[in-house]
Amino acid sequence: MRPVARVSRRTLLRAAAAGTTALTAGCSGGTRSVQVAVVWSTSELDRFREVVAGYPAQVQVISAGNDIDAFLRARHLAGTSPDVAILPRPGLVTEYAERGWLSPVRASTEYAVPAGLGELLTAEGQRYGVWVKAAHKSLVWHLPSMLPVQPANWDALVRQTQELGALARRGGGPAPLAIGAADGWVLTDWFENVLADLAPESYNALARPDADWQGRPVREALDRLAGLWSINGAFVGGGRRALLTQYEESVIQVVHTKRAVMLVGADFTADVADPFQRGPEAPVTFRFPGAQPGGGPLIVGGDAAVAFADARGGVELVEWLTRADSFRPWLRDGGYLSPNTNVAIGSYRDRVGQGLAEEMRAPGTLRFDLSDQLPGAFTGSDGVGIWRIMQGFFADVTDGVRASEAIRRATGLLAAAARSAGGGR
Repeated sequence: MRPVARVSRRTLLRAAAAGTTALTAGCSGGTRSVQVAVVWSTSELDRFREVVAGYPAQVQVISAGNDIDAFLRARHLAGTSPDVAILPRPGLVTEYAERGWLSPVRASTEYAVPAGLGELLTAEGQRYGVWVKAAHKSLVWHLPSMLPVQPANWDALVRQTQELGALARRGGGPAPLAIGAADGWVLTDWFENVLADLAPESYNALARPDADWQGRPVREALDRLAGLWSINGAFVGGGRRALLTQYEESVIQVVHTKRAVMLVGADFTADVADPFQRGPEAPVTFRFPGAQPGGGPLIVGGDAAVAFADARGGVELVEWLTRADSFRPWLRDGGYLSPNTNVAIGSYRDRVGQGLAEEMRAPGTLRFDLSDQLPGAFTGSDGVGIWRIMQGFFADVTDGVRASEAIRRATGLLAAAARSAGGGR
């Protein structure tokens, strides 16, 4: 049995207010709009509103904030569930389906996703969600002037980190790496890229209930990370400062203040970097280095649309969102990567977007974000689950704890968290 999430009074009040607003809006106009709850805010929220402005019926979009799960649970308790939600984790889709909260959905004939992704949104043989936005999570960002030669593989990355770290310690240059370790998902992205390169089949197995979190693949991935993260001078301000650094600040350290040379970040890093770019030099990317040149498997994340049971117009809107041209406004503005392989590569406004879309379509290379597939609280959020465990591991290896001891602690905690969530060992 999965743990029941606690819903705060603030979340209940916010959800109730949103539900009241929706009902009032529906009554005042005589026709009820289709209501969509999303995780997005700021520019992403604005762009999605541009997208649904093209839908033939009125759509009301509500930003639920970072914890959309708590928001939706509160709305369910209040009897005011939205018609549609955009969920950031496939585990939420299957959990809500098993609880009977969702209606099965259908995709348009123009919709296709890479092998293995669609199955993540099914329960008992029925489709309960469709992918509407993807995230490429195997990228390293830098300014060309700060890193003239990109590392060809993991060993080259380690050597460059050692060399740049030595210069930084002598006061002669920026730190080799920026990392927003205050956000646990940043660390799980590192872990997932390394694990997928070392043991691609074991990567998939860790999403299953019988996963072995103390096995050799996990220990080897953590050992590889420890070898890099423990390099003296690797991070701006050291490991303790990195644990107080949020993702957005780490981007600024690379593209604006130039206190660091490289940053591991998903494709949406471009949106964060853009307002802080100095002069004409734009950041560029290379694939997260693997043991061999060219990088390992591609880690992707995604947001999925679902329709709630008894929703008015929800299933129809979800189907419309899977059409090849529905997200054209967002494609035109940039900062959007489609999971739909029927979206023309030429629809992307620049070569960077086109290249990322092509990488996602390479057969056999994709692995979905592991932490987003984990059950219950193990999936991670601020201060809990795999996010918190990876932060503890990072603190250990950057503070002089021997790698073997840090790995023993981390794998023990991972196994315990997996068991607490209903599986694993």
